[in-house]
Amino acid sequence: MTQAIERLKQAGTAAFTHLQCKECGAEYEATAQHVCEFCFGPLEVKYDYDILRRTVSRETIQAGPNSIWRYRPFLPVNTDTPIDVGTGMTPLVEARRLARHLGLKKLYIKNDAVNMPTLSFKDRVVSVALTRARELGFSTVSCASTGNLANSTAAIAAHAGLDCCVFIPADLEAGKVLGTLIYNPTLMAVKGNYDQVNRLCSEVANTHGWGFVNINLRPYYSEGSKTLGFEVAEQLGWQLPDRVVAPLASGSLFGKIYKGFREFVEVGLVEDKHVSFSGAQAEGCSPIAQAYKEGRDFISPVKPNTIAKSIAIGNPADGVYALDIARNTNGSIESVNDTEIVEGMKLLAETEGIFTETAGGTTIATLKKLVEAGKIDPDEVTVAYITGNGLKTQEAVQGYIGEPLTIEAQLDSFERALERSHTLNRLEWQQVLV
Repeated sequence: MTQAIERLKQAGTAAFTHLQCKECGAEYEATAQHVCEFCFGPLEVKYDYDILRRTVSRETIQAGPNSIWRYRPFLPVNTDTPIDVGTGMTPLVEARRLARHLGLKKLYIKNDAVNMPTLSFKDRVVSVALTRARELGFSTVSCASTGNLANSTAAIAAHAGLDCCVFIPADLEAGKVLGTLIYNPTLMAVKGNYDQVNRLCSEVANTHGWGFVNINLRPYYSEGSKTLGFEVAEQLGWQLPDRVVAPLASGSLFGKIYKGFREFVEVGLVEDKHVSFSGAQAEGCSPIAQAYKEGRDFISPVKPNTIAKSIAIGNPADGVYALDIARNTNGSIESVNDTEIVEGMKLLAETEGIFTETAGGTTIATLKKLVEAGKIDPDEVTVAYITGNGLKTQEAVQGYIGEPLTIEAQLDSFERALERSHTLNRLEWQQVLV
């Protein structure tokens, strides 16, 4: 282990050194493994921050590509030619109208609903995972997914020329199924929920030796989420916000945004600052929120039952770490019901012109709930993370957003419809023939 770390230090091009267990601290070579052999804790990538302090500056980052790979020294790859499909550097939108509606002074939306190539934050983690998979010699890549990850893995594998077989629950939204099949992977629709899919994939990974981005490649895959922290800090003028609100599924995204902020502080790119972390879950699958509410330090698995399928993980692998972050940062973890989720999707669309999927609706509904409960100071600089595009979950809002006004191709027909539209709530309209 020591010789491997020394070789990396001497090379000066990669700052990641090894994997380390988050529970017992045992160290491992940076290979395709994700669980500690001694205590079965999760493994995490470790870095030499002295290398980063010597080699990275705001100027070197800004001179890099307009993608997540401007932060390559902070990511667990050796190559200077990573798989770059333009992922990252998504807009940080100052949400003035939504802020006014909620009573906040400074609210930003980090909008990964327009991330490339498949319109979700999963493009970040998959770009990193498949770059590392290629370095480790894998020719077939795979994943267990609630939809967005399947889209990303299939798309980026196609770009990289890797064979791909992905696994999803059989009841996923049509947009996510089609958004995977278009890239022509082998797609397995499993009769069961995500946790059952994930268990099957662990068996497949062990028997077929494939690179599963969220199983044996998970330590590298999860590091891609740090770029959501890096980008926000850079886009705020090399400053940290006061609060973030983000969705919780496995809990990994939450932890990696936190890690991204801390790494920028560690190497001197931003000044240290207290940032509160608030997590959002759907009531129909809220094991982390339930543990937070009950003051527990363990997660009790639940059976998912919510429209927010992209975050419906009943047994979240990083749930306990999300709890620690929320508690240690004076944050919180809340849950909202499916009706509130739809209202959150509509509110973001109507105020800021951003169509998010159900996970984003969960985030906005939770943000609203926190503000109304007085848990967010109106003067705080708050960033809400929107992680996926609403075109993928159109079923969730069908029947809640009205119907078009159908008219004859005549001016008087239009005028009558316009007059009625001014006096009637559009939600009362079905298919209206004027």
